[in-house]
Amino acid sequence: MLKSMTGFGKAVNEFENKKVTIEIKSLNSKQADIIAKIPSLYKEKEMELRNMLTKALNRGKIELSVWIDQNEVEKKIQFNKAVIKNYHLQLSELAESLNRDVSNEPIMDIIMRLPDVMKTEIRELDEKEWLVIKQTVIDAISEIEKFRAQEGKVLGTDFKNRIKQIESLLAQIEPFAESRIEKVKERIKQNFKENLKEIDADNNRFEQELIYYLEKLDITEEKVRLANHCSYFIETMEDNESQGKKLGFIAQEIGREVNTIGSKANHVEIQKIVVQMKDELEKIKEQVLNVL
Repeated sequence: MLKSMTGFGKAVNEFENKKVTIEIKSLNSKQADIIAKIPSLYKEKEMELRNMLTKALNRGKIELSVWIDQNEVEKKIQFNKAVIKNYHLQLSELAESLNRDVSNEPIMDIIMRLPDVMKTEIRELDEKEWLVIKQTVIDAISEIEKFRAQEGKVLGTDFKNRIKQIESLLAQIEPFAESRIEKVKERIKQNFKENLKEIDADNNRFEQELIYYLEKLDITEEKVRLANHCSYFIETMEDNESQGKKLGFIAQEIGREVNTIGSKANHVEIQKIVVQMKDELEKIKEQVLNVL
């Protein structure tokens, strides 16, 4: 079953007064290339999240985003009272030394702009909260897997149609391949007779050389191998596991046989068919890069 490397998955859960939102996006890539956008509190779990994504999604350019939205009730603003008092004391002493009356001056406005006035509370990750986040990631992975499978079906249908087209074009070569050899043979014989009238040539040797030359033009083996590669491509597509790299290798082999047929063709109509085959194959190669 084919799976695309392109996908998107989203999952949302709640824990106490917090809303946990996970998004996972993926594009095609040769390896697992993971970008994790997570709050600093959960950085200690980043490696575990990366391992989960690699194991589940295998490869691709994967972007993980984690958002934790707290309820407004939980958002408490804390002032660093000790620091504020110290600032106030020093400013008051400075004003007194300068004979300034600060009773009517907005001294608190000045203090609130100074560093460390707000207290940052460093809290530890709650294990129960982490389990909710982890489950949400699993749910998002499940969603992106569905997306990938759906995209894989679309790719599979396209591949089958293009492989069938290549097979159809291969069948169209057959009548030209048979007549072409006879035409080449007759042309060589005619040229031989016209150009070597007065030379006593060895006909047996001529026939041997002719057979050797015609064997080089024969494309029977290439046609058989091309047909086998096309069948193997479809067979690999229907494997239980996604085989993106393997399909890429088979597509290369198909291309090799098509090119050889083109180089041996020595026939206008066959060359036209080969061009059509190459067109279908290039579209397959382009899309197979998206297969997992």
